[in-house]
Amino acid sequence: MQPSPLTGFSSVCVHAGHEQDPRYAHLTPIYASSTYVYDSAEQGMRRFSGQEDGFIYSRWDSPNFREAEAKIAALEAFGLTGPDGSPLQLKAKLHASGMGALSTLFLAHLKAGDKVLSHYSLYGGTEELFMKILPPLGIEAIITDMRDLNKTEDILRNDPSIRMMYLETPANPTLRCVDLEALIAMAQQHNLISAVDNTFATPYLQQPFAFGADYVFHSTTKFLNGHGTAIGGVLIGRDVERMSGPVEKVHRLLGANSNPFDAFMLTQGIKTLEVRMERHCHNAMEVAGFLDGHPAIASVNYLGLADHPDFMIASRQMKHPGAMLSFELKGGLEAGKKFIDKLQMCLRAVSLGTTDTLICHPASMTHYSVPKELREKYDITDGLIRMSTGLESVTDILNDLDQALA
Repeated sequence: MQPSPLTGFSSVCVHAGHEQDPRYAHLTPIYASSTYVYDSAEQGMRRFSGQEDGFIYSRWDSPNFREAEAKIAALEAFGLTGPDGSPLQLKAKLHASGMGALSTLFLAHLKAGDKVLSHYSLYGGTEELFMKILPPLGIEAIITDMRDLNKTEDILRNDPSIRMMYLETPANPTLRCVDLEALIAMAQQHNLISAVDNTFATPYLQQPFAFGADYVFHSTTKFLNGHGTAIGGVLIGRDVERMSGPVEKVHRLLGANSNPFDAFMLTQGIKTLEVRMERHCHNAMEVAGFLDGHPAIASVNYLGLADHPDFMIASRQMKHPGAMLSFELKGGLEAGKKFIDKLQMCLRAVSLGTTDTLICHPASMTHYSVPKELREKYDITDGLIRMSTGLESVTDILNDLDQALA
């Protein structure tokens, strides 16, 4: 990917990765073709050998994939420089889902006998991947409280089998944060691969590559797409050669490729990322303040509230506390069910990052498959409600919450 000459984040959102269509369409058309033709046998041989750039098969690549990948890589690298002082070069690979991108990350780097170190309160799908899919392959996940840096250092010092450090910050759904700068430095000291789930924050609020991360992961279904129109995931790597070689090979052979339509929808969604995130974040701050003082609410998890345990960490590494929050009603599970049933505008749905405000109950939805004792250990209680604050008028959001809590 060539460094972008653009100086504004929104300009990169709109223009990065776009190449003029040969038929002069304003937007890159949806290339609904499973395969691509060659002018000659020699050209086909050059493309397969990598001597000539070009498209071969849509499981591998397409113009729609390339535009979305280049755009996301440019956003994660925005304003950052490499060791030589030149603009940071990254490579992204688009996947059919976030879980597909995670599978590529783990299977491209871990083998039997390796371990991955991670922390409490992960997305339920990631938790299940760690507990159900990797162990039969001989890969073990060690889960600890990585906000305790001394404990984390002790674990790394005493277990040379750990090969990767996987961080999700802010975490889903408790909004826990870990210290990216300190932990990635620790990973580098112990020669570990560092990978960060940046889905909740987006590159607009947080750039893990600024702290030296090797990989960044997104479920593009969420804020990057922003409209709930397409499933997707992306893996972005600092080592461009490795991303273009062994990582891409795993990606191709797993078959977790995206498709031209979803890639097209993602590209259009990213164009409004900055303006959407500004409104998302403004609304979330208002909602958190309202809930924090409400008599029906026992606690609120929002990084913009000074009493959140990770307020200071988030302030250091994020531009804004973000659009996500969770809260516990004083009446527990039953009160939570009644609250959700009474909502009139806010939607009862899983997922997040869409234009609508989405509210869900993690214990029975996103983290249903995580054993109860683990959920509670990670503070994902039966009464916890997760909220993805949308773009509606904040007055209407507050009115709906108020009547549902009454």
